[in-house]
Amino acid sequence: MHKDIATPVRTKEILDKYGFSFKKSLGQNFLIDPNILEKITGFAELDQSSGAIEIGPGIGALTEHLARKAGKVVAFEIDQRLLPVLEDTLSPYSNVTVIHSDVLEADVGEVIRREFEGMERVAVVANLPYYVTTPILMKLLEARLPIDSMTVMMQKEVADRISARPSTKEYGSLSIAIQYYTVAETVMTVPKTVFMPQPNVASAVVRLKMRKEPPVQVKDEEFLFKVTKGSFVQRRKTILNNLQASLPDGKARKEEILAALGEAGIEPSRRGETLTIEEFGRLADALHPAFG
Repeated sequence: MHKDIATPVRTKEILDKYGFSFKKSLGQNFLIDPNILEKITGFAELDQSSGAIEIGPGIGALTEHLARKAGKVVAFEIDQRLLPVLEDTLSPYSNVTVIHSDVLEADVGEVIRREFEGMERVAVVANLPYYVTTPILMKLLEARLPIDSMTVMMQKEVADRISARPSTKEYGSLSIAIQYYTVAETVMTVPKTVFMPQPNVASAVVRLKMRKEPPVQVKDEEFLFKVTKGSFVQRRKTILNNLQASLPDGKARKEEILAALGEAGIEPSRRGETLTIEEFGRLADALHPAFG
């Protein structure tokens, strides 16, 4: 067994050796607790027949744990300064490929086809850069990649919104967008003390298991997300008021909105946060002929 990268002493050694300084703009916070990494890889349920995709490997702390469990690991790293570091720290592991790329720009589908041939399943496991967590998740989900789960660390506040249930203050259009594609649960909260440097926000790990079928069949997915976004414009307001404000010419078309709400079986006086994803599906389909 090689000495774990993820200890304060070893992390400091590596950073000093390469004269590495953290970039705020890239949201770099490296994990320095092997137990946490063991737990994260455990939640991802990896074995030799699995491929793992990591985003933002840093100096390879999580990558190393993934390499020990998975058949193959592909890590996307945007910061060129970390490439020589990763080449060094991950040299004991022959099953890791580091791609110097911004995952938001990359053709992840092509990478999966090329790198994970013969693997039975592919999972994303990552300590995501907090400033781009949502765009990364949405890109991976909307691309409908052959991934079966994502076990990802993020800001706790975002994790709470992603796994929120209706009628809670965290529930909103992000909860619905992610839960449309996945079954989401927060599997663990993570103290600030296990990072270097320490972030000023609490963190949590969310596990997203891909659904084979969305929980609701709609005529137009894009329109569904438009309606859900529009229904939360002002949380204090009723669904009717929010739809009037967010749909094209909504103020003047109140009767059409009311008719669609009636057809979907939704009281106009309810607030967006009380609607389930199924109700939003019915509502989107009812509004679609007039506003889609």
